[in-house]
Amino acid sequence: MRISTSTIFDKGTARMGELQTSLANTQQQVSTGQRILSPSDDPVASARALDVTNSQAINSQYAVNRRNAKDSLSATEGALQNVTSLLQNVKARIVEAGSGALDDTQRGYIATELQGNLDELIGLANSKDGAGNYLFSGYKASTQPFTATATGAQYFGDQGPRQLQVNTGRQIDVTENGNALFEQITSTGLFPSASPGNGGTGTISAGTVLDASKVKAGHSYSINFTVAAGPTTTYDVVDTTDPTAPVTVSTNNAYTSGQPIIFDGLQFSVSGAPNNSDSFTIQPNGKQSIFTTLKNLITTLQTPTSNTTSRSNLAYGLSVANDNVDNALDHVLTARASVGASLKEVDSLDSLGDNLNVQYSQTLSGLQDIDYAQAITNLMKQQNALQAAQQSFVKISGMSLFNFING
Repeated sequence: MRISTSTIFDKGTARMGELQTSLANTQQQVSTGQRILSPSDDPVASARALDVTNSQAINSQYAVNRRNAKDSLSATEGALQNVTSLLQNVKARIVEAGSGALDDTQRGYIATELQGNLDELIGLANSKDGAGNYLFSGYKASTQPFTATATGAQYFGDQGPRQLQVNTGRQIDVTENGNALFEQITSTGLFPSASPGNGGTGTISAGTVLDASKVKAGHSYSINFTVAAGPTTTYDVVDTTDPTAPVTVSTNNAYTSGQPIIFDGLQFSVSGAPNNSDSFTIQPNGKQSIFTTLKNLITTLQTPTSNTTSRSNLAYGLSVANDNVDNALDHVLTARASVGASLKEVDSLDSLGDNLNVQYSQTLSGLQDIDYAQAITNLMKQQNALQAAQQSFVKISGMSLFNFING
């Protein structure tokens, strides 16, 4: 078979090109430390590496979320710690105010201090995290949750705590709901309400204590209206503490809209026109805002004690305030325990996420990283092969019959 000179040049050039391409590829692998430079180098490993890389990126985002969760939870814990200290100070002032050695002026000083505590408490309830979001406004992160009112404070947030996804399938509360934390506190006091079936226009006022010595602690009542021909409206007051054996306190009382209704040392008023069989209930326990508790306490301390009844009312008001502050403290401490448990969980998830990240890195290393010993060996072999191909090409391309003739 006769081989032309052009064939020798073409095949020699093609072979040296292949060797140079392989050598350049190996050099790039050695310089980058990556075995796979393009998906065509290993399609299966490339697909697997992409999947692992995506999983690692998601795990890294969870780590960012956990850092944000820690920041918010730490800010919440700090605010609740200050609330705890403030309520403990309020309890100390309640005990101090109960001393018989104090006069009205001295109790007024305590009331002034408690007004400062109330203002401070509203400020703590409006605390923000490092990003400028309100901690206790629920999902309304940019809405100030509490505004001071004549009876304490009003809540403007919503009912849900903000959450962050901190791991696959795990969302964690990073704030506390202000309404649940500061407003919905089981309290001792007087809680009147209209019965659901009322059809008239009657409304009942908040109750007041006229003579604490006559108040029956823990008792509940109903005020039942009767509208006869005329029309004549009367009402009965019934002690419903034992629902199986209610006790009538007073009966057939003439009703006048807005006039006081007085029984067992308590006073209420009903305004409007109740229908026949309408009723109102008074419960000894209910839900009350801690802000209202402090406001009532301040009012109690600012009220002069000029006689036995007023002194009895002072003792009653301090007792109710002490119980309500105790309940508020329990509420806050429960919230702090929840925040602490969440912080501990985030720490555990951080450790798990770090371990998972190491596993992803090891898997990617196995899929993508080169074996340097093997790569350098291949590099030397390819260099030698290229040099041999170049030298042989020079020898073969230099062969000519005219060299022998001329020689």
